[in-house]
Amino acid sequence: MGAVGGRLFAVARVLGELVGQDEGLPRTRSGHAPDDALAPGRAARRARAARRALERLGPLYVKLGQVLATRPDLVPAHLRAEFQKLNDQVPAQPFAAFTPVLTENLGPDWRRMFDDVDTDRPLGAASLAQVHRVTLRGGAPGVIKLQRPGVRRTSHADMALLRRAAWLTARGAPRFNAVVDVESILTNVFDAMEAELDFTKEAANMERARASVGRFPQLDIPRVVAAAPSVLVQSLAPGGSVARVDRAELDEQRREAIARELTAFMGRGYFVDRFYHADPHPGNVFVSPDAPATLLDWGMVGRLDQRTSMRMLLLLMAVGQNDGHGLARVWTELGRTTPWSNIPGFTTDMAALVPKLASSSMAEMNFGVAFGSVLERAARRGIASAPTVSLIGKSLVNLESSVRLLAPHLTFPDLFESEVHGIVLHVLREIISPQQTARRALEALLAYSEAGERLRGGLLPEYDGPPSSSRRTAGRQQHALLAAGALALWGFHRHARRGR
Repeated sequence: MGAVGGRLFAVARVLGELVGQDEGLPRTRSGHAPDDALAPGRAARRARAARRALERLGPLYVKLGQVLATRPDLVPAHLRAEFQKLNDQVPAQPFAAFTPVLTENLGPDWRRMFDDVDTDRPLGAASLAQVHRVTLRGGAPGVIKLQRPGVRRTSHADMALLRRAAWLTARGAPRFNAVVDVESILTNVFDAMEAELDFTKEAANMERARASVGRFPQLDIPRVVAAAPSVLVQSLAPGGSVARVDRAELDEQRREAIARELTAFMGRGYFVDRFYHADPHPGNVFVSPDAPATLLDWGMVGRLDQRTSMRMLLLLMAVGQNDGHGLARVWTELGRTTPWSNIPGFTTDMAALVPKLASSSMAEMNFGVAFGSVLERAARRGIASAPTVSLIGKSLVNLESSVRLLAPHLTFPDLFESEVHGIVLHVLREIISPQQTARRALEALLAYSEAGERLRGGLLPEYDGPPSSSRRTAGRQQHALLAAGALALWGFHRHARRGR
């Protein structure tokens, strides 16, 4: 039996056990459990069983469950509440089980890289990897992250199964698929998890993040010591999780400074670098009284293209400026309409929702609930939300959780207003750069050329005398466009020559 076939059998067994828990429910004539049979305690028990099933199935299903926890258009409230509790902690394996992994990835002399390895007490154990504390050569503290044997093969088999399930969903429920593109959502999540299955890519993500974090004195990224596909050695982050640290050790001013810089760093990732940490939950933010806060675990990252990033920025600006109509318009442009879309209704929904968000402090506002409300209303109004919002929404929800623990008194506009001007200036400089100007000029010239071809192909009206004033005006506009394009290309050429 191949990897996919074997994994299909394992998944079917877990899901079969989950379905088997319904056996005691009363049935309708159609064979389904009636809604009232699921409430209230029984629905909660089924939700807990579903969460445990995802945890048993492994890291890929845990990540998907965390995404589903932010999608009210896909799962009901009692499941979302339970999926928010998903964790990927499993019993630790003996260190000896990882010796073949270390030998294969670092060579038979791997022990010479360290003065000491704590093989007895792992710092963390998840279904994907296990982490141990080490002392690096020279005495510096560090950690070693070890991928569990066979997990990459299992994850790839799971991806193949889920893609097949998404295809079947699209075929069997086309109306649902028109509003919720399951395959695109899965692809977005799988792409973001790529580095979790190859630690050399996670190391590259960390190095890229370190290049950006230098402008934020309150923040740091671990230093990569060595990286191989299944082994990652890095410096030890001081302190502990923001969820567990003694708040008395960090005064309010320091906590607020960390919260502001963390938000600014993430904002720069979303809108300037277009490369961002997709899982900045409190367990991945370590704080210490005498060192910068450290952002851990760069295995799951998101990437955005320029136009999507700009629209996401407009969404956050609409919330900060209390503009529900603007949010509705940009959300619709970011996604896709369907033949049954009700855009006026969605606009009314957002006009009622946004004022509640704009003035709320972090303690009062739950971004996850607000984000879910937008998704739910968009789906109800027949508007397909962009697949990218699942991952960036998960990232923002986790960011909010970390910031709330640090500085619950800050409001949403407080956090973004000081950064948005610099971000917008960066975007403007990018748009008017010689490279971007030349590209747009070429696009305009191509559109003009294609229009001319269509006209010469027989779409021109029959000749009816000398050109009218409107025709002469159109001709002048076309010549002006050609001149502007030529000027832009000339400027790009001069810029390139100066660069040499």
